[in-house]
Amino acid sequence: MATSRTDPLTLEVVDLIGTVVARYHEEYEQAASEHALTGAQARVLGLLSMEPVPMRKIAQKLKCEPSNVTGIVDRLETRGLVERRPDPADRRVKLAAPTPEGRDTARRLRESLDFAREPLGQLTEVERTLLRDLLKRMLGEDVA
Repeated sequence: MATSRTDPLTLEVVDLIGTVVARYHEEYEQAASEHALTGAQARVLGLLSMEPVPMRKIAQKLKCEPSNVTGIVDRLETRGLVERRPDPADRRVKLAAPTPEGRDTARRLRESLDFAREPLGQLTEVERTLLRDLLKRMLGEDVA
């Protein structure tokens, strides 16, 4: 049976998700500014800390224009946090990759984000796994 978009439970869940997102963004901006970064620069650096990423893919992940990503990466590169390198699989593609200082900054930034970590720490592993799987399902991602 399909759920109405206006039933009270759905409205409450949507409101709670909005509150979580707003708090996360507020804390992310604050943590970024403590590292003299904009929120967008911090998000790019966090994304790159996992692995080097093609510029086009960064834009897709952040849901923004590639030209915006170019400017963000330019500023991070000027600060010595990111470098561009050719993709070994396709030398026409440029990968953005963190420098050692960029990886360290991304780690410190992650460690300073208490909002998401502390409330999640109060949930059991089973609850965190269920929440992760439900969020993935909402986003249409495969749940392993």
